[in-house]
Amino acid sequence: MSNSFSALALHRTVWRWHFYAGLVVAPFMFVLAVTGAIYLFNDEINDVLHRDLRIVAPVSEPVPLSEMAEAAITAYPGGKVTRIDTARATNRSVEVFVTPAAGDPIRVFVDPGTGRVLGSYVYARTLVGFADVAHGSLMLGSIGDNIVELAACWGFILVATGLYLWWPRGRFRLGGLLYPRIIAFSSEVESGSRKENASKHKDRDFHRFREAVKVSSRRGRPFWKEWHAVVGMWSALLIMFLILTGLPWASFWGDLLRRGTDLAGIGYPASHRLHGAAPSTTTVKDAVGKAAPWTLEQAPIPDSDPHAGHHGHITSEPAAKRSLDVDDVAAILTREGLMAPYRLILPKNASGVFTAFSYPDQPETQRTLHVDQYSGRVVGDIHFTDYGWAAKAVELGVQIHMGNYFGRLNQIVMLIPCVGIIVLTITGPLMWWRRRPKGEFAAPQPLSSPRLRTSAMIVIGLCVIFPLAGASLALAMIADWVWEQSPVYRIRPGQ
Repeated sequence: MSNSFSALALHRTVWRWHFYAGLVVAPFMFVLAVTGAIYLFNDEINDVLHRDLRIVAPVSEPVPLSEMAEAAITAYPGGKVTRIDTARATNRSVEVFVTPAAGDPIRVFVDPGTGRVLGSYVYARTLVGFADVAHGSLMLGSIGDNIVELAACWGFILVATGLYLWWPRGRFRLGGLLYPRIIAFSSEVESGSRKENASKHKDRDFHRFREAVKVSSRRGRPFWKEWHAVVGMWSALLIMFLILTGLPWASFWGDLLRRGTDLAGIGYPASHRLHGAAPSTTTVKDAVGKAAPWTLEQAPIPDSDPHAGHHGHITSEPAAKRSLDVDDVAAILTREGLMAPYRLILPKNASGVFTAFSYPDQPETQRTLHVDQYSGRVVGDIHFTDYGWAAKAVELGVQIHMGNYFGRLNQIVMLIPCVGIIVLTITGPLMWWRRRPKGEFAAPQPLSSPRLRTSAMIVIGLCVIFPLAGASLALAMIADWVWEQSPVYRIRPGQ
């Protein structure tokens, strides 16, 4: 087999993978791009749609947290306060998370200056909340989470194979590679124009130009192909960055990454895992949900000691079992140097702890405190500087991914790959639709089947980097081989 044929066969095989993966993944990538673009501007959108809940008169002396929590419970009798997000600025409201006696969890907004309830909503029923949930799980729970992870992994592979297909071969031209040519002339028109003298044949050239425009208008695939290639090229690295910094939140890939970094000692530090507190099988994620930094989600959370009195004295008196209130905890946090804004999660049960997170846009000042609900003793104190280098990189990537790290410019930079994905997921299927003969699927046909060794290496490599994508490729290749061996495939017209 000649080198030129091998190169052509490889190109056709990559195109075939790119084609099938693109058609399957495009709808999911489109949803991820649109919802991601919405969430990039979550504060701005919420401030417009829910300004009456979020913006208050500037406050110098806020009322106690307990008073705000009580106001929220009064508005929803029978409910339970699970979390309080303190105000991020003097003109911002406080969010009190309430689990009602029946129905979905509610976010209640309280004016910190007066303690008055401003209103509430169910997060998932807001535009930003819908985009957030759809972005993470397509509103399908754990199944949707796996689908999103699979789509994201294949999205990365699509970008890599797309760059391979884009790479110029033969004579290099800027047009169609680095910028799209608005009008695609046919080769006949271009060659005819070169042979004739423009000064003598202006009318004929003008006629040819009009015909070229007609051809371009009637057969728009070259137009869409160039936009697809150019947009993909310019946005490729940002799309890859967006995918890689989003994958740590995926259940399967993210869990493997967390376990691997912890095992290697470059994730959550083992020296901070319990701070000498009683062992616990409860993780931070179990206790606080998705409110915690990524690094701490699977970290064990210490238990409170119901036999410890205030100030840490051991006692068997029933009064010692009284839990601290949120004002007591707020005072402890202030004493420990954790200043607002922070997220305060209340204990779920008698053995739970109060957990407070500072979760700033710049993760370098992240801090997590666990406070025994009976004694007030700090049983966990983790700073960003305690993280391993891999965990620090993930936390930094997450904040850039969400458009938080360097303000408005960060949002605009991350909006570029979102727009790029939207364009690619539209132009890709359009190219196929315009190329295919009527009534046919018109998938690219392989010139030769890839060797078993090559296929195995590709699948194994993918399984190492993206396990779900590697497994799905193995299944797809098996299905493709079974289809090629079937009698239906062999008796197709034109075979």
